[in-house]
Amino acid sequence: MYSQFKIVRLTAQIFEPGDYERKKYAATGLAMHEVHDLDPEAIAAKVRDADIVSVIGTPMPRTVIDALDKCRAIARFGTGTDKIDVSRATERGIVVMNTPFFCVEEMADHVMAMMLSLNRKLAVMQQSMVDGELSVARQATATIPRMSTVTLGLIGFGRSAVHTARRARGFGTRVLACRNNKSASTLDADELGVTMTDLDTVLGESDYVSLHVPLTRVTHHMIDAEAMAKMKPGAYVINTSRGKLIDEFALKNALESGHLGGAGIDTFGEIDIFVDHIPPPVHPLAGRANVILTPHVAGGSAQAKFDMMDVGIQNLIDVLNGQWPLEENIVNPGVTPRFAFQPNMRQT
Repeated sequence: MYSQFKIVRLTAQIFEPGDYERKKYAATGLAMHEVHDLDPEAIAAKVRDADIVSVIGTPMPRTVIDALDKCRAIARFGTGTDKIDVSRATERGIVVMNTPFFCVEEMADHVMAMMLSLNRKLAVMQQSMVDGELSVARQATATIPRMSTVTLGLIGFGRSAVHTARRARGFGTRVLACRNNKSASTLDADELGVTMTDLDTVLGESDYVSLHVPLTRVTHHMIDAEAMAKMKPGAYVINTSRGKLIDEFALKNALESGHLGGAGIDTFGEIDIFVDHIPPPVHPLAGRANVILTPHVAGGSAQAKFDMMDVGIQNLIDVLNGQWPLEENIVNPGVTPRFAFQPNMRQT
């Protein structure tokens, strides 16, 4: 049914298609043309006749977008699109789509795992057992606040933040949140007992600040030295969104000065985590008892992997059938597409 369409799957660097993805393609009659290059010029030469380009982590700068002479859509299997020149794709009439909600539960779980681990000083406790210095662990408990006495601040209040708030409220934690869209519904916040406020209030009153926003020109280094100075002494910052939301040099200084109490970081601006090995020291903050570092795995689970592929491939099918993807999966809704699309039958 879809044999006349060419679907190019960009695989570099560590995102080779797995068995589940290959079986999904085969089951729906989609032919996958794999491109393993990372260099934009090399990619450009191989995507000129693509009807759809699907991608997980390979950058798609302007050079690649300008080579897409017949492309209907770019299918991002995942959430963030900061590695894709979305504005240029929009200018060229190419729909950009993603799978925005495949791992919201996992992201929330990871934030809570970091928050609980930092709160309970698990790294200190484990090291005290390794060293046999049990009194160190007992002494550390004297400064641990109950979860019902701390405040969690959420910057952004999309689905991952809502799920995080739901988990935190289960511990009796006070939750604050802020977002750019001041006219958005407060139904979720009201139901969960979350106080919607402004960024300065979140920074100034929160014991834990968790980031839940995309990386844009506006949000780049939004947590810089100035923002950290507004945070409570001893507060923690948690980032499972995009690395460059935080000025990592400023974070290092804030931790070394003692102004901040610690951090949980899953995404990085200064190191490439899309490789299999990094020689130590992997990061300037590695090895600190008050810092948890994980290599961009907050969204990972068996279920999330399958959900991402299911939604991503359904996006492909919708476009090839001449329909818009589901509204929530369209990254550039203002695009005037090269090909006329009908409303999605699953949404009407």
